[in-house]
Amino acid sequence: MTLVKFFKPLYSMYYTIGSFSLNILKLFVKSDDHVILFISFGGKKFDDSPRVIYEGMINDSRFDKYDLVWAFHHPENFKIPRGKKIKTDSIKYFITALKARCWISNSTVERGLSFKGKKTFYFNTWHGTPIKKMGEDISIENKSFGSSAKWNVDMMTSQSKYEADIFSRVFNIDRDKFLVCGLPRNDSLANVTIKAKHDMMRKIGLPMDKKVILYAPTFREYERDKKLNCVLAPPINFEKWKKEIGDEYIILLRAHYEVAQVLNLNANDGFVYDVSNYSVLNDLMIAADILISDYSSILFDYSILDRPMICFTYDYEKYMHNRGLYFDIRKEILGGSNSEEEILDLINNLPFEKASDLVRNFRRKYVESYGNATKYSLDAIFKSIN
Repeated sequence: MTLVKFFKPLYSMYYTIGSFSLNILKLFVKSDDHVILFISFGGKKFDDSPRVIYEGMINDSRFDKYDLVWAFHHPENFKIPRGKKIKTDSIKYFITALKARCWISNSTVERGLSFKGKKTFYFNTWHGTPIKKMGEDISIENKSFGSSAKWNVDMMTSQSKYEADIFSRVFNIDRDKFLVCGLPRNDSLANVTIKAKHDMMRKIGLPMDKKVILYAPTFREYERDKKLNCVLAPPINFEKWKKEIGDEYIILLRAHYEVAQVLNLNANDGFVYDVSNYSVLNDLMIAADILISDYSSILFDYSILDRPMICFTYDYEKYMHNRGLYFDIRKEILGGSNSEEEILDLINNLPFEKASDLVRNFRRKYVESYGNATKYSLDAIFKSIN
C-alpha cells in the first residue's frame, strides 16, 4: 500500500482495476441491513470517534439487532467487545464493505478506491479540525497525498462552522451533509475535574508530585527515511529540558500515528515518557497540565479542557511552503517561537491568565460544539439506517 500511495502510475492502475472489479462484484453482493462496519485510521487502531460511537452502540438497545464489524490491518492485535474482526484489504473486507448498511470511519473506508455499497450509509467523523491544508488545497507538488477516489460521505461530524466549511470544499462534500455537533471522541474532555485528572495520572502511571507537559507534534509527510517511513526530528535537547524544568515537570511525548520513528530523542528516563503507542489519546490530554504542539488538530481538542497551550513552530516557514496552513497558529496561542530556549522560558514563567484567555478565545472561534456528539451521532445514524 505504501508503494501504491507514492507511485502515481501504480496507484492509477490500482484505482482503475480495483474500482472496476469491486463495482462489478457489487452487482452480485446482497446488501445486509444489519451490518455496520467500523474502521479507524484506515485499520491501524481501535480508537478515536469510531470507537466511542461503537461503545455507545453496544450500550444502546436500538442497535441490539446489528452485526458490528471492525476492520484492522492486524486483527489479532485487538480485543473488542461483542463485535467481529476482519482484516483490511482482504476479500472478506471488501465484501463486508459492499454489503454493509452503514460505514463508520474517521478517515476512509474505500482504501483509495470507489465502490460504496448500493444501500450503504457512510458516516464519517474525521479525526480533527484543520490547521494544515487538506484535500484539494494541498499542492500537487506534495507527493504524499493524492487520490482519485471520491468522498461518498452521507454525513460528517464537525466541531464548528469553520471546520465544516473547509471540509465541504476540499473534500467536495455537500455542506448540508455536515452535523455540527462536535467529535464523539471529545465528549470525555468536557467537564473534567481535578480529581479526574489525578485519577488519570495514576492510571497512566505518572508521578503525582510533578506537573505534566504533553508534547504532541504533527507529522511532516515530506520527511521520510529510505523505506518511505515518516520520521520526526524536532530540534530538542531533552537533557537540557530536564535540567531546566525537571524538578517541576515531566514530558509525555506523543508522536503522530503516521510517524514511524522520532529521531534524536531519548525517552522513558523518568522525565520523558514515550506515550506514542498509548491507546487512548484523551487520557493523556486529561492528565496534562500544558499542551505543546505545532500544526496538529490536538490543539482544538485540548482547548476544551481550558488549560494552557503553547505552539512550538520551529519550522514554520518550511512547513508553510511544503504543506500550507489555513491560519497562523502563532497569532492564536502562546509561543510561536523557533527556539527551545524561549519555550523553556515560557514554561518557567507561564503567564497563566493570558494563556487561559487565549485558549478560551481560540475555543470560541474554532470549537463551537462539544460534549454531546456521541448522542447526536447515534441518533442520526439510527434515523438514517431505519
